[in-house]
Amino acid sequence: MSRGPCAPLRGCADLLACPVSSAPLIAVAGGFATADGARHYPVVDGIGRFFVPTDRQRGAGDVTDLVKAFYEETPFPNYAAGETRATLAAKAQANHFLRALDDAVPADAVVLEAGCGTGQLSNFLGLSEGRRVLGGDICWNSLRLAEGFRERESIAGAAFVQMNLFRPPLRDASVDLVIANGVLHHTGDARAGFEALLRIVKPGGVVLLGLYNRYARLATLARRKVFAHFGTRAHFLDRRLGRGQDTPQRQAWFRDQYRHPHETRHSIGEVLCWFDESGVDFLGSLPRSDGAPIAAASLFAPQARRTPARYLALELGLLLRGGRDGGLFILLGRKRG
Repeated sequence: MSRGPCAPLRGCADLLACPVSSAPLIAVAGGFATADGARHYPVVDGIGRFFVPTDRQRGAGDVTDLVKAFYEETPFPNYAAGETRATLAAKAQANHFLRALDDAVPADAVVLEAGCGTGQLSNFLGLSEGRRVLGGDICWNSLRLAEGFRERESIAGAAFVQMNLFRPPLRDASVDLVIANGVLHHTGDARAGFEALLRIVKPGGVVLLGLYNRYARLATLARRKVFAHFGTRAHFLDRRLGRGQDTPQRQAWFRDQYRHPHETRHSIGEVLCWFDESGVDFLGSLPRSDGAPIAAASLFAPQARRTPARYLALELGLLLRGGRDGGLFILLGRKRG
């Protein structure tokens, strides 16, 4: 059933734009529309429905529908039974990266998490009073879990939209931070997705990209072959599977890492080229090339840029450690003014 924009989305009306024409949107009965009424985007169950395919995505061979169908069946990640805002905050604060991210994001920041999945990160960042955090994803089932938790736990700083990250429904230069952690490598063109998201970042704003590493991911691909033959009986190969109860979180991790229908892999040097050619100054990498822990300094404090050989050594080190966390690496950059 459609209804008027929920309070969090009403609070983001000044940020929203038509994903087709980039024209500003205004709140109307049942959703949002362009001023001339040519395009209307409903809000259903508290979630803004802004997804519009690109021309390329209408063609044969695109992976959008394939990936969407995968996550509709297996939303990732998933909430634990009995999850509350207090337990969500406690789990996030126990994670060095999430605690550093929360500390680094200003209290009045506008944040887009592109590919938010079931919205744990968006809901966590939205706990901070004054922030406006939009979680956007293609998968309706994931967004329903995200919005259901947000509404149940009264998280006023978060809101959720169904969107195409190649056509984000936000005005140009309207966002202080874009997070695309573990999503671009599941699209048909990771670099084009990065450039589409960069358009909505303010000059001086930050982009945070998490991508599968070309080398560190090899360990996961090797395990994938073993799991294809033995299934979860080979659980000892992945510490996240363990020997415990077969929970929805465990199932979601297994399917996301070892059954996903599409992924690409990227090197640190490749993404640094994206930054250089798109007007983005390098801020840092995770893991850090100097080996320092995440909590040693502000997450957005500039790190020294290393040589290509140093980054290659970092990537090979990740491989030798078994490609933990799926062989994911993070790069941060600041959009030039």
